[in-house]
Amino acid sequence: MRKISPVFFISITLAILFILWGAFLPNNLEKVSTATQTFLQEKFGWFYLITASAILLFAIFLAFSKYGHVKLGKDDDEPEYSTFSWFAMLFSAGMGIGLVFWSIAEPISHFYIPPYHIGNHPEAAETALRFSYFHWGLHPWGIYAVIALALAFFKFRKEAPGTISAIFYPLLGDRINGPIGKIIDTIAVFATVFGVATSLGLGAIQINGGFHFLNENIPNGFIAQLIIIVAVTILFMLSVISGLGRGIKWLSNANIVLAILLMLFFLFMGPTTFLLNLFTTSLGNYVEYLPRMSFRLSPFDQENSEWIQGWTIFYWAWWIAWSPFVGTFIARVSKGRTIREFVFGVLAVPTLFCALWFSIFGGTGIHIEMFGEGGIWEAMNFGENTEIALFATLQHLPLSTIATIVSIILIASFFVTSADSATFVIGMQTTNGMLNPPLHVKIIWGLVQAAAAAVLLWSGGLNALQTASIVSAFPFVFILIFIMISLHKGLKDEQIIKKNRKVF
Repeated sequence: MRKISPVFFISITLAILFILWGAFLPNNLEKVSTATQTFLQEKFGWFYLITASAILLFAIFLAFSKYGHVKLGKDDDEPEYSTFSWFAMLFSAGMGIGLVFWSIAEPISHFYIPPYHIGNHPEAAETALRFSYFHWGLHPWGIYAVIALALAFFKFRKEAPGTISAIFYPLLGDRINGPIGKIIDTIAVFATVFGVATSLGLGAIQINGGFHFLNENIPNGFIAQLIIIVAVTILFMLSVISGLGRGIKWLSNANIVLAILLMLFFLFMGPTTFLLNLFTTSLGNYVEYLPRMSFRLSPFDQENSEWIQGWTIFYWAWWIAWSPFVGTFIARVSKGRTIREFVFGVLAVPTLFCALWFSIFGGTGIHIEMFGEGGIWEAMNFGENTEIALFATLQHLPLSTIATIVSIILIASFFVTSADSATFVIGMQTTNGMLNPPLHVKIIWGLVQAAAAAVLLWSGGLNALQTASIVSAFPFVFILIFIMISLHKGLKDEQIIKKNRKVF
């Protein structure tokens, strides 16, 4: 118990209080959290947009700066994992469940209810893909890259503890070991718990939707989703016990292979040429419109402003809430890589993969709506049941039942990997940065995450999951801003020390 930080007890207490609140007063929790969410979206949407873009620009600056050659580790350290395994693990941890959940639901939603243009129109189709790229592309991975860089730099090069507070040593000195450091780490853990709970909730909703789609006798509601959470929790506990090198690595490799196979199935069973043309066109549109989308809030159009708040601001808050989890995990598996290699890898490869993913999945759905039989939007209950979109689209392709089963397995596998990775990360943050947290700590956090996801579903379903992300992310935005400042100062100080050594 000596290795367990006070952050563990503070965080676990706050999380349990939240779970009890949601379990016994679900309506009150929904009311308070929704009011908080509305306030943050309306008053601080501009702050989320500016901060996310600033973080992305900072990551790109580091890659092209004089610091690009700096290794995340000692000068003679080599990468611990192969490039394929590295990409698979960071991708599985970073976007897994959400990417499957929104693969068709988001483009179809934007197609019928676009931020501008008329719905169900070719221009709306182009806009739908462009904004899907935007929400899942460079900005979220820029956020992950910066926090992961900071953690890896201070952990592997400076031999600091692997905690968020340790990043602030250049600014705070030994005060990181006091109350300020504990507050920083507690905020990071709280954001992680509810950011991951959002993703786990999405996974449970979609797995339930898939089973219901296969057999209408299986109910689509909270009880079924709770059973799914319990079942998958048992699975990821088994993965936790097996450890990082075996459980997460094997599952991550399996996830990426299964995801690619499913994507190829859509590509070759669907309108192949159309999808490849769509990918090329949409990628060009994304690059062309990226600056405009990055700062777009539409202050003169209330309806359009609400669209941005419901989609872009939600995503930016979700990625920020996920960033301590994904950042810590990516840092843990990135030892031995240079800053330039790291930034290019974390930004370019996942962004291109996400663009191809949405073009193939979302493009297939849009093609069916525009040129085929249609019916996906109706099956989604006009945007109310987004978890159905993937399965409603598969119904229009050959071997739909087999593909639906494979999709459910992929979602469950991503569920296990995300939960497994998160227990590992939260365990690190609450044991003073231990690279291999005690098993009992990881199990406790695994149960807390599952309980938080269940409570959020109980108190408001998908809306409650989105609300939790936005609310839990807000305090961490300020931490991210100071992480950039502290990382730059740490890199600058290292350059000064090197120059002084050469002089003497």
